[in-house]
Amino acid sequence: MATNLDDTEKGPSPTTQLESTPSEPDLDEIGEVNGYIVDVSALTDKSLAERLKLAPDGHTILIPQPSDDPNDPLNWSWQKKHITLIIIGMTAFLPDYGSATGAVALIPQSKIWGIPENTVNHSQAGNVFMLGPGGLATIILAAYFGRLPVLFFFVIFAFLTAAWCAAATSFDSFMTARVLNGFFSTVAQGGGLMFIKDIFFFHEHPRKINIWAGFVILSPYLGPLFTAFILNVTKWNWGFWLLTMLTGLCLILITLFVDETFYNRRISAAQQPVRKSRWLRLVGIEQWKSRKQRSTLWQAFVRPWKVLAKPTVLLSMTYYCFTFAWAVGINTTLSIFVTPLYGFGLKQVGFFYFTPVVATLLGEFAGHWLHDLAGRIYMRRHNGVLEPEGRLSVIWLGTPFVVSGLVLIGFCLENGYHYMLTSLAWGLYVFGLMIITVAIASYNLDSYPEGSGEVGQWLNQSRTLGGFTISYVQVQWAQASGTERSFGVQAGVCAFVFFIIVFLQIYGKRLRTWSGRLNFKTN
Repeated sequence: MATNLDDTEKGPSPTTQLESTPSEPDLDEIGEVNGYIVDVSALTDKSLAERLKLAPDGHTILIPQPSDDPNDPLNWSWQKKHITLIIIGMTAFLPDYGSATGAVALIPQSKIWGIPENTVNHSQAGNVFMLGPGGLATIILAAYFGRLPVLFFFVIFAFLTAAWCAAATSFDSFMTARVLNGFFSTVAQGGGLMFIKDIFFFHEHPRKINIWAGFVILSPYLGPLFTAFILNVTKWNWGFWLLTMLTGLCLILITLFVDETFYNRRISAAQQPVRKSRWLRLVGIEQWKSRKQRSTLWQAFVRPWKVLAKPTVLLSMTYYCFTFAWAVGINTTLSIFVTPLYGFGLKQVGFFYFTPVVATLLGEFAGHWLHDLAGRIYMRRHNGVLEPEGRLSVIWLGTPFVVSGLVLIGFCLENGYHYMLTSLAWGLYVFGLMIITVAIASYNLDSYPEGSGEVGQWLNQSRTLGGFTISYVQVQWAQASGTERSFGVQAGVCAFVFFIIVFLQIYGKRLRTWSGRLNFKTN
């Protein structure tokens, strides 16, 4: 690799980055260090261009370069890749959906078990808190045992603990089941970027992250929506039986369709382990035989902490924590505000949750084109080179929606504005959050493609930690200072941490260069 782009406004000649590399260059490494070249027309060395494998459009460079092995997940068919993506998205839907289901069931549970609602809420807090450690365990175990068996066995335990939640007859039993369910159900949420990186090329990442993130952002709003209607006609247990059925559906789909996505690109096709049976890979027998080609257990344990030590990852976590936390606070407490203010019953509260659902879908629809458009604009301004920091420009668009939505929610709840205006305010916030989530995830994945699972998990950890904390103080804070002030402070925090994004756009490349690459044994 020849040129450092650090101080070049428009970037170097794209050819100089690749011309001194081997015949099959590691384009992930080159892109991480010097910026990604996506369009072959940006290369002036025609012999180099002829060596590179391109997408069917004839001009998009495939990053990373796929092998000639048909078992390489990058060579899977369009159908197989997208079936896998949808199943991973559906599985990532489960943890926040289950958490939100519990939030709605608090009141009837407290009456049945004769304990305060705040005590029952400990099960909710325990469930949310365990989403972080569960994701951490996912990426450590996946780096050692392989992706598929970890996914399979975690979802089995998620299914069993969801059924336990539904069948629980005492609070202690329910509390234990909720904590365990939180740990196991987060497997595809904490490890989502890992699966996306395994089977899709660089130029496809934003759109695929957009699909996966849509499931994640949508889930905490569909949980209360469905459970509110369930409680209107039957017992709280059926909310968790529905969670059990959804988890069982994901388990069936994983069993029937998902294959191992890990592929070691640092060894030749001849050295790759022979794939004999998907059923043996499902339970991890084939992966166990080839475990020496992956990280050792100690290396797998150390990987996430090396990623956490990267300054840009820490800054991204801080930003995302203080931007997303309010989403969890609003979601778990809004019914407490709108029920007395607007005289809502369970059915009306359920209908109210259609707002963030629609906002998420609109954000996903917009993101389908928005993130790619931002990348193309960046490359036109930088001589065909896309630095990871180019992904952050979209956050400039999402932030005004987030800030204005929070401010307007506070005014609506304080002054009793019409519930439709409150609904609009909530939608503005969720729409902006959807756009921001894809941008910050894409940035970190591009920055450290070796640590795809680790960067995804730390972003997930920051989100759950912020939500866990704010859910404890949201109601008391609003009651003490008024919603206008409390939500105004939240909007102010979002505006303040936006300067982290500005800082990363200016100094992110220098920080990444200074802190060095991860240099893991495998991707």
